Amino acid sequence: RIDIMIDKGPGARSIQIDLNPFTLIGATTRSGLLTAPLRARFGINMHLEYYDTETLRGIVKRSAEILGIACDDEAALEIAQRSRCTPRIANALLRRVRDFAQVKGSGRIHHKIATYALEALNIDRHGLDQIDHKILGVIIDKFDGGPVGVGTIATAIGEDPGTVEDVYEPFLIKEGFMKRTPRGREVTRLAYEHLGKEWRPHNPKSLFEDF
Repeated sequence: RIDIMIDKGPGARSIQIDLNPFTLIGATTRSGLLTAPLRARFGINMHLEYYDTETLRGIVKRSAEILGIACDDEAALEIAQRSRCTPRIANALLRRVRDFAQVKGSGRIHHKIATYALEALNIDRHGLDQIDHKILGVIIDKFDGGPVGVGTIATAIGEDPGTVEDVYEPFLIKEGFMKRTPRGREVTRLAYEHLGKEWRPHNPKSLFEDF
């Protein structure tokens, strides 16, 4: 039963609505923003993990069948490896690769056309896109690998700080290309190697170092 208040002041009145028993299911990526009483209303708390490559390959193969296009196992694996561990992205990439296969190829998705299409879309073998490369490149080239604040990074690449922090940064941290520190964001050695740049270890000066 829920109570709904109508009007305000002396004329306010409450209407009760009876509800049948129900199950409430909620999903969020930021459970820390929920109040404790609301979180306590959910009897079972589950955490979802990222999809592995083999599972994603199966999803790509099934989606290709639904789209009515032939897709080789190697091509499906290539798409799965570049899909950021997310089925939604894998399906989106599959549709773009299908377009390339129909225009540039024979209509069949094989490994060569899949690689060609993904490279043309600026999706590298780790699933990083053009914005990911810009973020890592800016930190390395303009800020000596960090540390640097997310607001400064966003300004340097012309993006919104919230977009950088919520959309791009989590995957870069998960894959080990970036790390958060109390002083800001830093790129790792893996990022230098991935971009083909010379590794320069972070060596921040001590406050007590003699100049």
